[in-house]
Amino acid sequence: MATRKPKSLKALLLTAVISVITGLVYLNTRSPAVKPVNPDKSNTRAIKGETVVTGRVVGVSDGDTITVLDAGNQQHKIRFDGIDAPESRQAFGTRSKQSLSDLVFGQTVTVTSSKTDRYGRTVGSVVVNGQDVGLIQIERGMAWFYRQYAGDLGSERARDYERAEERARADRRGLWADARPVEPWEYRAEARTARKENRR
Repeated sequence: MATRKPKSLKALLLTAVISVITGLVYLNTRSPAVKPVNPDKSNTRAIKGETVVTGRVVGVSDGDTITVLDAGNQQHKIRFDGIDAPESRQAFGTRSKQSLSDLVFGQTVTVTSSKTDRYGRTVGSVVVNGQDVGLIQIERGMAWFYRQYAGDLGSERARDYERAEERARADRRGLWADARPVEPWEYRAEARTARKENRR
């Protein structure tokens, strides 16, 4: 009876490499094109039609938009619901951004959202250390209560936002120091009109 020769180390390694490659190819063909996020890894979960994201703030674009990095290293662009901050080139635009940065940059926040906007940003409420950051921005006079979308907030939050703006306005805090501050939605509309006229 013939005895089998033991395989050389080189042959064994080649066999192992082929097995690994075959396994990876098999897994890739069975994986969906977009892999679902693992809630345990990313700290992103859905609750009753809402998405809850927990992560560290790694970017502040302006007074109402931030970037959150979750535990799965996925970035989420977040637009605050219920507030509208001055644009960068408006009066108080820079101060509003700095105010928000002081509140959340480098902090762990919880974002609760039920929609995205036309730019693909997640729109939601942002909480840090148990505090509603959007409400604080309004209280500081660093953002308007965005009444156009008050229905998305629920009656209690909308009432809180409205009262916060009334107090900030009465105390002339932040942007209310100006006699006639221009609402950012009006500023954007004027900018769009100017761009259209320049194209003619």
